[in-house]
Amino acid sequence: MSLLHGLLMFAAAFVAGMINSIAGGGMLLVFPLLIWLGLDPKVSNATSTVALWPGLFGGLFGYRREMTDSSLILMRLGAVSLVGGGVGAWLLIVTPSPTFARLVPFLILFATILFMLQAPVNRWLRVPSPTSGSQKSWWTIAIIVQFFSAVYGGYFGAGNGIWMLAAMGLLGLHDIHRANGIKNFLGICINSIAVVAFSISHLVSWPRSLLMAVAALFGGYIGATTAQRVGQTVIRRAIVVIGLVITVVMLWRMR
Repeated sequence: MSLLHGLLMFAAAFVAGMINSIAGGGMLLVFPLLIWLGLDPKVSNATSTVALWPGLFGGLFGYRREMTDSSLILMRLGAVSLVGGGVGAWLLIVTPSPTFARLVPFLILFATILFMLQAPVNRWLRVPSPTSGSQKSWWTIAIIVQFFSAVYGGYFGAGNGIWMLAAMGLLGLHDIHRANGIKNFLGICINSIAVVAFSISHLVSWPRSLLMAVAALFGGYIGATTAQRVGQTVIRRAIVVIGLVITVVMLWRMR
């Protein structure tokens, strides 16, 4: 690993940590870079997951004041995320990914559109809020949605944050900073299982992963604190832009 390669990975992981703390999709900066540097695609995927995992802790710490009255959501959806993340990691380990990789940009685009259309979709679906009387209905929907999101996150994960933000908006969690804090916690749960599974399977390039982990940790904290200063409207627009950019980049890579 040359000095230039190390600097490129550090810079990419720092920016990826910022993006992940605000929306998600930072992996698409690190993943293609590692492939370009000569790593196997599955190793690049696993190494990126391990490297960006600490950045979610930085983002979670940055949003800690926004997450009051969220303990029940964190506990229940966190448990679901652990299970789903384990299933997704297992799928990556035992199966090839070309078909699923072709679907990824369309899944991210769909999630971005959902995020953009939260208000009218909420009115049409009349989804109950977590504080309304229909607690059972809300939790059933939330658990199902988060399980499939966690499976996707454990398998590949690029853009999974946008999926979770869109789902939380549809489920009535409209404070974007609170939703981002919850999303970072659930991302930690998803990737914790994936990190263990990829490590046991010897899919991680540890020197590269540890270097990028330091950068991602600082990037995650800075991204979270910056997001709270600029306001919810700007962050919502940034999430939409990030989602659309990720979609275009992935479609371009598929050519």
